[in-house]
Amino acid sequence: MGKSGDDERGFFSERWLEPPAKDKTPKDKLTETPHYHGHRDRLRERFVAGGADALPDYELLELLLFRLIPRVDTKPIAKALLARFGTFGEVLGAPVALLQEVKGIGPAVAVDLKVIAAAAQRMARTEVRDREVLSNWTQLLAYCRSAMAFENREHFRILFLDKKNVLIADEVQQVGTVDHTPVYPREVIKRALELSASAVILVHNHPTRLFSITYDHSLAR
Repeated sequence: MGKSGDDERGFFSERWLEPPAKDKTPKDKLTETPHYHGHRDRLRERFVAGGADALPDYELLELLLFRLIPRVDTKPIAKALLARFGTFGEVLGAPVALLQEVKGIGPAVAVDLKVIAAAAQRMARTEVRDREVLSNWTQLLAYCRSAMAFENREHFRILFLDKKNVLIADEVQQVGTVDHTPVYPREVIKRALELSASAVILVHNHPTRLFSITYDHSLAR
């Protein structure tokens, strides 16, 4: 019994006298700032100096990801998103489930990107609401593109205008499949009469990222 106790004490004594293992990582490596921090600062400075036009799509996407993913190099993630979806607009228009298929994009970041997309759509809608739509076709196209060009199913959208071509309402009448959307002329006319619209603009997208616009002022006659 005594021998066993001596061995036990000797074992712990030897372990106690052993110096603790040293961290072999150089001290400068422990305090080194990640390389992408300087890149983030430079990218922000370029944006402030030249605006969004001074940055390619992947760098503008990086700027968004800076806040969403604080402590990670976001350049590879931005490039992976563009490689997967094609364009900046298609990244923001992509469904949450598909965004999460890209390495580095988790559920929270995917939802945050959709919030940004919704904010962009809201801003575009403000540009055409309560204004003469047909006087600025460029703004109208930009709005329609942001609202539906990147949907993964076909949508049939109607913009209802008053006699001065000012937007009264913007509604999606039907949502179809990847290659088909039903259109019911009776429902279009019924809704136009309900809103006292004098003209309508019919907008139809395709999952190929294209959309078509038809203007009909026959309601005014």
